[in-house]
Amino acid sequence: MELIPAIDLLDGNVVRLAQGDFNRATVYTTDPVAVARHWVGEGATRLHIVDLDGARAGRPVQAALVAAIVKAAAVPCQVAGGLRTAADARAALEAGADRVVLGTALLKSPELAMELIREHGAGSIVAAIDVRGGRALGEGWARTAAGVDGIQAVGQLLAAGVEWFAVTAIDRDGLLEGPDLVLLDAVARAAPSAKIIASAGVGSIGDVRTLAARGFACVILGRALYEGAINLISALEVVADRADRPPERGS
Repeated sequence: MELIPAIDLLDGNVVRLAQGDFNRATVYTTDPVAVARHWVGEGATRLHIVDLDGARAGRPVQAALVAAIVKAAAVPCQVAGGLRTAADARAALEAGADRVVLGTALLKSPELAMELIREHGAGSIVAAIDVRGGRALGEGWARTAAGVDGIQAVGQLLAAGVEWFAVTAIDRDGLLEGPDLVLLDAVARAAPSAKIIASAGVGSIGDVRTLAARGFACVILGRALYEGAINLISALEVVADRADRPPERGS
């Protein structure tokens, strides 16, 4: 299982939101490039970079900063936030990202997923499944968003050729209360061929150990890293220790 530090950008700063709420943002640093180099120096093999301003605007806003972080990191980076069109995805990939993460656009149009996969390959496209109350929401911060059934959305995108899914339980995001194993296991059962990136709620080495034991492809680490609840070097050792064991997913 790959551990992926998150670098969430808001007004040029590295922040974390609580439950996707822009009014509950904690600023950790004003130097995202330095943060990227720090995580890579501690052993990160990939970074998860989110343009939160772009997510809110519905178009990339911090593309130049994202590109600078990708260049400085010198490891594979997956980029998210405000990517709504084939042109947005293409620009991010051309700027150095090795994966692009789309939520709203793919939920509205699985056909876009097919187009992107034809152009860039399935390994470059990640579908963001941000779930609240069993519903996958494009604009996860909007309490009024209706969304679609999360498992149904996964099935539709899997049929469109999507292989990678970033699954986030919105109500746990940024709270360090543990991952939503019920949701993650349900997605794994519904899409056994999918590569699942677990996100939200991871707050301890024990959580990392649990997710590794379940055999998920990756886990995104955010607030727990920035507040010292998880030491990346120690977490990487836990993952390495689990590498060759069979998964133990819940029933």
